[in-house]
Amino acid sequence: MDLERINQVATKAAYHGAEILRSYFGNISHVNKKGAIDLVTEADIGSEKKIVGTIQAAFPDHTILAEESGLSQGDNEYKWLIDPLDGTTNFAHQVPIFSISIAFAIADEICTGIVLNPINGELFSATRKKGALRNGKPIAVSSTSIVSESLLVTGFPYNLHEIFDPIMTRYARCLRAAQGVRRLGSAALDLCYAACGRFDGFWEQCLKPWDTAAGSIIAAEAGAQVTDFSNRPFSVDAKEILATNGCIHEEMLSLLRLKENE
Repeated sequence: MDLERINQVATKAAYHGAEILRSYFGNISHVNKKGAIDLVTEADIGSEKKIVGTIQAAFPDHTILAEESGLSQGDNEYKWLIDPLDGTTNFAHQVPIFSISIAFAIADEICTGIVLNPINGELFSATRKKGALRNGKPIAVSSTSIVSESLLVTGFPYNLHEIFDPIMTRYARCLRAAQGVRRLGSAALDLCYAACGRFDGFWEQCLKPWDTAAGSIIAAEAGAQVTDFSNRPFSVDAKEILATNGCIHEEMLSLLRLKENE
């Protein structure tokens, strides 16, 4: 498979989706709920339709897993994972922190990732074993060596109230230990910001494959260590993700590790 062509099509699809999102930004007429705090708008649906159409025009036989439309079965060897609007709550409230996330996998191994911020135009990309880029220029993780000097980022899952205590225990530990903790609202951007050194570490749980597929390869190709909370290698089906600059990884693992009664 020509990954350069994959990257080109993914980038084209992302820019097409971005046009849709920008046209709706500040002009949403109705917001639906998939859950108590899980929103979907006509922008999500319109962006996804444009992205999927662009990819299917180039690769009609590939499988596509997209957040809103689900699984479109094709050749299982080649799969696209798409989040047409990562950060819908921000988008609905006109907060300009959201992204489009597109990843491509061969035999369930993520090989290419694209994350685009439609508002400021930052395009993060990576191809396995070829490094990570921001707007075409190489990026790398930070060199901060201890958590007390680190700026961290996290997110809260849609089922927050069902697992509130462990979420807050981990958050409180990291907040006490770190220089600061941010919560931006787009896991894909969080991973990219860790990849380019804006954040030293990111953790979250209960994410979906389309949330992390592109961002995780971008982070890894920028030099990040990406695991679950038990230091097992990360996969997009994992329920937890920890991505750090590597230097603070062990310290972060200790902060996220809970006892049975916590």
